[in-house]
Amino acid sequence: MKRIEIIISPEGQSRVETKGFAGSGCRDASKFIEQALGKQSSERLTSEFYLTQQTENHQQEQP
Repeated sequence: MKRIEIIISPEGQSRVETKGFAGSGCRDASKFIEQALGKQSSERLTSEFYLTQQTENHQQEQP
């Protein structure tokens, strides 16, 4: 199941987390939320992001 979580700390800092997305699909899905929240200060990609990219690249290399 795909979902986007927005976590807001008591200090007012926000964090956007995506769950269940393949590769860079998470960026596309959460882009509008990130733009609405303002300037991005950091990004941390999960292993799921990289694992899917490696799989996609490997499939493209096969004849």
